[in-house]
Parts: sequence; structure tokens; C-alpha cells
Amino acid sequence: MNVFVMLVFIFGIGAMFGWVLEVFYRHLADKEKRWFNPGFCVGPYLPIYGFGLVTVFSITYLNDLAFIENIVLRRLILFLLIAVCLTLIELVAGILLLKFFNMRLWDYTDEVLNFKGFICLKFSLFWMLLGAGYYFVIHPLVYDSVVWLSKNLIFSFFVGSFFATFIIDVIYSGNVISKVRDYAVANGVTVAFEDLKQRVAREIRVRGSKSAFFIFMFKENLANVFKKQQ
Repeated sequence: MNVFVMLVFIFGIGAMFGWVLEVFYRHLADKEKRWFNPGFCVGPYLPIYGFGLVTVFSITYLNDLAFIENIVLRRLILFLLIAVCLTLIELVAGILLLKFFNMRLWDYTDEVLNFKGFICLKFSLFWMLLGAGYYFVIHPLVYDSVVWLSKNLIFSFFVGSFFATFIIDVIYSGNVISKVRDYAVANGVTVAFEDLKQRVAREIRVRGSKSAFFIFMFKENLANVFKKQQ
């Protein structure tokens, strides 16, 4: 149970840190310098980054295996393994979203050496650099924090609260995605979810409603957006 709580904590750190990273990345990449809430969840977390950090955290322990004596080569292989695993997570998540929900949360089609828009060389190299930064800077802090916090009872309470809130958010967001999927299937389209959220936000502004950073997408808003798209 203690190991499970630790992994949930690491998942939460990764999901929230990844959300912050995506928020600033999208803001800097946007020509109008707008702020977006990335991903399909309402709250400030991206599950794919949570799974990514759990994976990187686990892989890092392979560095303790001394089957390669050259430390530089050993670390290089470690970082390559991190890049491969994170790229595979991206690939699997992208394929599942497209297959079951007719949806894309990201699209690398315009990037060089991409595979069907799910993964690309540019971001695989980025994951490798991020893995190196994690190994040298973040991992010692995360490990020490997790070990220390796991010995305190209140730690389990906060982790449990986060997990419960996250599950509720996923259920709610899953309901929204189901509505998006129904409209996508009915109209024979693949939905670029981030673009859809921006269109919903514009629709809300046009109708004179208040548009928040955390966008709640109701069925009527989705219907209006899809009608205009046809």
C-alpha cells in the first residue's frame, strides 16, 4: 500500500507539473499570447505526464545496474530508454484516443519525421533532454521527498484527496469526451480537441456568456460549434 501511495504521489506531481509546462508552452507558441487549459480534464493536471513521471522515476533505478562500466555510456543509454518509453506512451495514448474517441489532443503532422501525427523526432529528443534534466536535478529531490513524506500519516490523506478529486474530474471529463465522440462519429470527423475548446470559448463569448480559463463544455455549446463546422 505504501508503494501505491508513493506512485500516486509521483503521478500527481508529474500530472500537475506537465500541466504547468503545457500551459506556458502553448501560451508562448500562440501568436495572440492567449492562455489555454490544456488536455481534456477540467483541473490542473495532464494524466499522460503523470504516467510519464512514474515511468521515468522507475527507469532511473536502472542506473544502479552496473552491467555497463562506462558511466557516460550508461547514462546515455538510460536517457535514450527514457525517450523511447515516453514516446511509446505518447504513441499508445494518441492511438487509443483516436480509435475510441475520434479525437486528437496533439498533432505532430507538420513536424519533421513524425509517425501519423502521434509522435515525432523533435519531441522524442525533447523527452530525452527532459529525462536528463530529471535525472540530474529533480530525481534526488523527488526521491527524498517521497521517502520522507511516506513516513507521515497526513501524507496519505493528501494523496487520497488528490486521487479522489482526480477520479471525479476524469469521470466528468470522460462524459464530455463521450459527447464529443458522439458528434464526431455523427459528422464523420476527427476532433482536434484543443481547437474545439477554443471554438467553444469563442462561441461562449459571442453569446455574451462569461468564459473562464477552465472551460466547461456543455452539449448545447458543442452542438453550435459542430453546426458551424459543417
